[in-house]
Amino acid sequence: MAHRPDTLEHAPLGRDSAYPEQYDVGLLYPIPRAANRTPLGIEEGALPFEGEDEWHAFEVSWLNSRGKPIVAVARFRLPASSPNLIESKSWKLYLNSFNQSRFYSRQEVMETMANDLAVAAGAEVSVELFDVDASELSPQQLPGECLDDLDIAVSDYIPSSAHLTVGEAVVEETLYSHLLKSNCPVTGQPDWGSVLIRYQGPKIDREGLLRYLIGFRQHQDFHEHCVEHIFTDLMTHAKPTQLLVLARYVRRGGLDISPWRATPGLTPPTPLRLARQ
Repeated sequence: MAHRPDTLEHAPLGRDSAYPEQYDVGLLYPIPRAANRTPLGIEEGALPFEGEDEWHAFEVSWLNSRGKPIVAVARFRLPASSPNLIESKSWKLYLNSFNQSRFYSRQEVMETMANDLAVAAGAEVSVELFDVDASELSPQQLPGECLDDLDIAVSDYIPSSAHLTVGEAVVEETLYSHLLKSNCPVTGQPDWGSVLIRYQGPKIDREGLLRYLIGFRQHQDFHEHCVEHIFTDLMTHAKPTQLLVLARYVRRGGLDISPWRATPGLTPPTPLRLARQ
């Protein structure tokens, strides 16, 4: 097992945990974002981006007032400006604590989740509940041009900003790759994903960009911080005037996480749930 960072000293991630039988807000485990942002030169209160962490939860259920089970898919949005992210296994345990608890309405469930998550994150959290066959959950394709067919040689699997070079032409383009992989910072389990980069500025060398993204293959970090790592490296070495970095990570444990970070004014195209999620 990988080294457990100090911020995860008491987290349930990587430990055997019994699933709760009744609603328990105390299961949520917040993690300060600052510890991972400081090495990237990101200062709290002076973020170089705006953005959100979008989560989908596919194992959401509760009992109605008569004891009948209700199932749904939940979408959560945490602002990147929140002081904390929420550790994923604790979030899963928290959601499962609703399974044998009675609520009078979907609205009560949403309000309960929104209030609890806001306390843990330190900022307002958006909560939506969908029927399991809702059209809003249908998979889509990423817009732009895919980098994955580039015939390149790769020899390093740790992020290296040395691969990020630019030319003299100024362009506006959207590129993406399905070859993103990083690893859980505690268990070392693989996290698979797709990443989209939309920018305006000096043209980024595509082969170098793909090598850089593949370099996360042995990198251990949370999804949110991988996206911030990519964003800060691109801003520093490619110097775009506008930049959006969005990752859609594959579902694991009934949850998928899709963080995005952007210079002010850029927002991600929607809807963007992918087939692998």
